[in-house]
This record gives sequence, structure tokens and C-alpha cells, in this order.
Amino acid sequence: MGTQLVTEAEQLLGDAVALRRAIHANPEVGLDLPATQQAVLSSLDGLGLELYTGERVSSVVAVLDGASAGPTTLLRADMDALPMTEDTGLDFASRTADAMHACGHDAHVAMLVEAARLLADRRSQLAGRVVFMFQPGEEGYAGARFMLEEGLVERHGPIDRAHALHITPLIAAGAVATRAGTLMASSDAFVVTVTGRGGHASTPHDALDPIPVACEIVGALQSMITRRVSVFDPAVLTVASIMAGTTSNVIPETAVIRGTVRAVSDQSRETVLEGLRRVVEHVAAAHGCTASIAPMAVPYPVTVNSGPDADRMIEVASSILGEDRAIRLPSPVMGAEDWSFVLQKVPGAMAFLGARPPGDGPVAPNHSNRMIIDEDAMSTGIALHVALALAP
Repeated sequence: MGTQLVTEAEQLLGDAVALRRAIHANPEVGLDLPATQQAVLSSLDGLGLELYTGERVSSVVAVLDGASAGPTTLLRADMDALPMTEDTGLDFASRTADAMHACGHDAHVAMLVEAARLLADRRSQLAGRVVFMFQPGEEGYAGARFMLEEGLVERHGPIDRAHALHITPLIAAGAVATRAGTLMASSDAFVVTVTGRGGHASTPHDALDPIPVACEIVGALQSMITRRVSVFDPAVLTVASIMAGTTSNVIPETAVIRGTVRAVSDQSRETVLEGLRRVVEHVAAAHGCTASIAPMAVPYPVTVNSGPDADRMIEVASSILGEDRAIRLPSPVMGAEDWSFVLQKVPGAMAFLGARPPGDGPVAPNHSNRMIIDEDAMSTGIALHVALALAP
């Protein structure tokens, strides 16, 4: 079955590329993706699937019933783009200002659509049911959580196993990589506001300058990570923005620090978030300032693959692609995913699909304004989706 599946997936590659490029050229950000949703619905039309759309978000759920009883498999593709300007120079580059598919979600959609087409053709071989989940708002909007709240599992369940693929140009094209247990980190964004007293730049003693206090907080946070968090249960705290002041001769009243915390376990996550609060408040207090912390509206939990489902992904990938293209990752990735919400509800796993473009030299990673992929790798994703659904 493996060789035949790959061959059939390769025959669908042209349609997948065309859909991917159409979505890439017209990216949409967030939870409201009307054009992308319509592209998915149009592509699935005529396949004999039950189609549902979201009530609060632009989601699509498609259901395929097999010819006999069996497990229900959930397969997912996220659909949203990032709020950034594209600099790839591609013929099908984004035509939307400040929006770009820089994380491969356009390819995810195209692969899952063609997998649905191939599975519909193989309905007679399918035991059980397949639920195709097309999700908006992965990039910080928790679109998966909205779909769960709207009854994704209850309406189409029970879900016996859930699988997702995430494309990356940092792995060889056509390779599949995953691991049991923690695959990706949690993500908590934070905004710290340090408040002092404004004044004239020539008389800092008459003011209470929040800028050096903010700088000291940044340094203290990095020391906290290295001294309070085990190297065997790691976390990353990144300050990505410090903003203060309006001109050269005025001490501002406030300084604002923005950053994220990533952790690979609930324990290290809680340790760092408590340490963040303690360091921020006490360093500010030591200098006579005050500080407040505004947390991320929807933090993402740790993405944890179930052991059996991660093993299934490796086994299925090995059977259809060869053992050399099925890779067990030695450690988690510090990026975050709202697929984590799904895996809190049902057993399942995510894997990375390599799509490194041809040629030597450095490759732009996901979330880069110059990120490109080898589109031929999408045939591997199509075949793997189908094989996972057909597996007993």
C-alpha cells in the first residue's frame, strides 16, 4: 500500500501546489479567514463529505465515513498567516499588505485537502471515520480552542486518535520527525510596565528613572533562568522589546518590557512565571519604582504527544517512506502550538514534515520574511495523512 499511496499523492501534487499558491498569495490573519475558508470549501465540494463551518471563527470541519466500523481519526491543518511583510520575491508572493504565510499553513491546508480527496477515493478501504479539521487562528489566537468549545470532539467523536503535520524548511525535504512526550514548549507572553516619575534629563535625582530599572530587570530575569531552572527541564525567557521615552531630554514616567516564556513542562513553566513576577516586583521596589505584569490573553500549554500515537506516526512514515526518512527527535522544540489544546482532550501526536528547499547554504526558518519551502515535499504530507487514517 505504501508505494501506491506515495504514487497517488504525487499525482495530486499539481493540485496541491496550485491551492497552496492561491492561499499564499492571499493570506489572512487571525480567526476570521473568509477567503481561505471559501477556498477550502470549494476544494472539498463534490467529495461526498459532511461539511460544517464555525459559528464564531472561520473554521471548516469535513467528515468522511468509511465502509466499515473502525477508529475515528482527526487530521488537522491550520490556515492563518502571520502579520508581517513578505520578502521572498516569489511569483505568488503575498498580495496583502502586512500579511504572509511564513509558517507553512498554506501548505498544511493544501496537503489536507488533497488527502481528503485521496481518502474519498479510497472510501471502500477505510474502516472508521476521518474528521478533517481546518483551523484558523493558530498564530496566537487559540483557534483550536475555539473549535473545541464549538463541539469538535463531542459532535464528531469520540476521537480515537488525532494527528497533525507541521512543515519546516530546516529538515530535509520529505523527512518526517517526531517524538513521544513533549514535542513543543508552552508559550506565555508578558508585558511589564515599570513606573517611576518623569522629569528633566539634567536632574535625574529629582525624578525616578524607570529605564535603568527596566534594564536591571532584564538582566535579573536571565540570571533567574540560569539559577532557578534545571538544565534538564529547560525554559527560555526572551525579552523582545523595551520601549520608553519620547525624546533625549525627558526622563519618562514608564518603561515597557515585552517578552515570552517557553517551557517544556508544567513544572518549569510555573517556576519561571512565579520567578518572573518575583523578580519584576522586587527589583522595581528596590529602586522605589512599581511594576505590573499583564499576561498573555491565551497562553499555550505544552504540546505533549502520546507515546503510542507518536510511535504510530514513526511506524507509518517508515512503512511508506522508508526508515531513513522517519526520524525520532532527541529533544523538544521550543516553539509553541495550539494543537496542544487538542492533545489535552484526545490522544494524538504531531510530527514535523521536512521541506528544505534545494541548494546549499543557510535556509530561512519558519516566521522569516524570506521563508520558502520545497513544494514537492507536500506529496509526502498527503500520503502520510492518508496512511495514518487507513492504519488500523
